[in-house]
Amino acid sequence: MLIARAEIEGVAPLDVRVAGDAVVEIGAGIEPVGGETVLDAAGGALIPGLHDHHLHLFALARAASSVRCGPPEVRSPDGLARALAAPPTSGTPRASGDWIRGVGYHESVAGELDRARLDALVPDRPVRIQQRSGALWVLNSCAIARLGLDAGADAPGVERDAVGRATGRLLGLDAWLRERIREPMPSLRDVGRRLARFGVTGVTDATVHNGRTELGAFVAAAERGDLPQRLLVMGARELPVPRHASVERGALKLVLSERELPDLDALRGRIELAHAEGRAVAVHCVTRVELVLAASALAAAGARPGDRIEHAAVAPPDAVRLLAALPVTVVTQPHFIRERGDAYAIDVDEGDRPWLYRGRGFLRAGLRLGAGTDAPFGDPDPWLAMRAACERRTASGLVLGPDERLTPERALALFSTPPHAPGGVPRRIEVGARADLCLLDRPWSRARLELSSELVAATVAGGALIWVRETARTRTASVSA
Repeated sequence: MLIARAEIEGVAPLDVRVAGDAVVEIGAGIEPVGGETVLDAAGGALIPGLHDHHLHLFALARAASSVRCGPPEVRSPDGLARALAAPPTSGTPRASGDWIRGVGYHESVAGELDRARLDALVPDRPVRIQQRSGALWVLNSCAIARLGLDAGADAPGVERDAVGRATGRLLGLDAWLRERIREPMPSLRDVGRRLARFGVTGVTDATVHNGRTELGAFVAAAERGDLPQRLLVMGARELPVPRHASVERGALKLVLSERELPDLDALRGRIELAHAEGRAVAVHCVTRVELVLAASALAAAGARPGDRIEHAAVAPPDAVRLLAALPVTVVTQPHFIRERGDAYAIDVDEGDRPWLYRGRGFLRAGLRLGAGTDAPFGDPDPWLAMRAACERRTASGLVLGPDERLTPERALALFSTPPHAPGGVPRRIEVGARADLCLLDRPWSRARLELSSELVAATVAGGALIWVRETARTRTASVSA
């Protein structure tokens, strides 16, 4: 492939030749060879392909056959009732037979849900609704009966009332619930295409329960071409090392919940064990208490480069100082300011609001900073996250943490660092580099003012053209005599 007349780091026009999975030549006036695909950049910026450092692929795929139950689509009890009663839209059938699977719920819609409140909405079909954090599922009585929760079936995380009856609220039981329902693994084909449209050439799946089954499904998707992106897989301790060129094993995922925190020694022991087995850890922290515990345990265990803090949703200065003394990376989600900021302005303690999903504050402290979308719990479009990191505006226009704003270049760097080193040195387009590329339809001086996925003209992953806009100019060079 030859990408002609591109802008690279402000220099134009440059031509880039790709052979195999690598960039092999960069210069001006490179002549195409016979049979070579030629993509005319027409002066558009050619940047490294984006890497989403934290999302959940199978959950994102399942979301396509789920009912949206929270903002912005649903904002009231009546809206929730209509959403659950609506027939599936064309091409997106309900998942798992007659089950209704709802996602994205927030308590601003209809308060705290339980089996009784869901029974009033849907009494005759099994319903499960996921709270937008991803940690809580709520079931109606029909679903509870299917699972046998009032007939002897149980698991840690099943909430029960004073007489032992299931309330319908299941905390931290996502994998258990899927196994009980026997939900099949969804196809990743549409997800792979959607991410390619955004210029994404690599992803890190941060799902805590990823094991042999999930890894096998990831490898199969890569072999079929359903997932053209490079993949780094976090997960459980038993996650094996994959045998596939584009799928790698990542950090051991540890989830902290303030409702049931481990003691410091227990958490330190888990970190030490992971390090002894040659793995970094990625610790999920969304409250200041969780963050302080994680930092303390990492310090006690001896944090190593590659160790990560996921989310760091509330990071006050004292917690940031603890992290800054360690060789850790923070992987954050700045777009939650845009998507959830208006709720944060009401629900989050006033003293914590300046420290929500920080940007510049982490960098000033000397911390490595990368970003992920946390899709489907956030929008999978990384350009929205970049824009939010620069603007810090909620949907209503409220600005949260203006001192945390990043420049467009620094926002882009959140998604352009290597898979194993989020927050490290951004990848560059140079001879010998892997050909993971994103072509924009205009120079960076103009693209930086918009930061929109609508500017993506083509995406190249491992030297293969995995997405190209219909209006982009491509041709096959003629064979010379």
